[in-house]
Amino acid sequence: MWPAPDVMLISLARRESDDACSSVQPPDPRRKDATMTATRSKTAFVLLFRGVGGATQLPTAPLREALAEAGFENVATYINSGNAVLRSQLSRAKVVAAVAEICRDRFGFTKAILAPTLEEWSALIDNNPFPRAVATPTCLHAAVLAGTPAAEAVSRLQGFAAAGEGIEVVGNVAYLHTPGGFGRSKLAEKFDKGIGVVNSARNWNTVLKLMELVRKAEEA
Repeated sequence: MWPAPDVMLISLARRESDDACSSVQPPDPRRKDATMTATRSKTAFVLLFRGVGGATQLPTAPLREALAEAGFENVATYINSGNAVLRSQLSRAKVVAAVAEICRDRFGFTKAILAPTLEEWSALIDNNPFPRAVATPTCLHAAVLAGTPAAEAVSRLQGFAAAGEGIEVVGNVAYLHTPGGFGRSKLAEKFDKGIGVVNSARNWNTVLKLMELVRKAEEA
């Protein structure tokens, strides 16, 4: 089962308001303390960096090097659209805080990051409500959501769906099937703002490739 929305939200560099957490320094993943003991199991995470492309760039090779230097294990990236995997003994929140600090300081990246685990990514694939759509993977997208969207927001989006299109929300994932092409779909155009929560979407080719990479990160 997916974690609570406040756990899934990885990082928002531009916070809407200041709070007590703003003064907390992200942990060094190499530091051994009460939260990182020898008995704590290691977890493989998928990292989804929101909004990479165009004016917002996150170079893959320097990112891999920076994350490995910070002490994260089995780091890998996939294409230049904001995708990475790694393994760590740290909690999700501490992984995200450390990664967000690195990205801000080294690359000027200040957008949200979402970090589902291997198990959650596997569930994302298993829960696909459009199984026939995998035959055309560029027309099937999964968007990891940082919170629970309002039923009214999902209903409004469904109203933009053309014949043969569909949108379904399962837990903290929204699935969009746009057989006429994602780039030509009114549903796809309206989705990001219309869903009403921070999200990061990937097509099914990327979903499957990240599954392959995060499995390797877990096993290595």
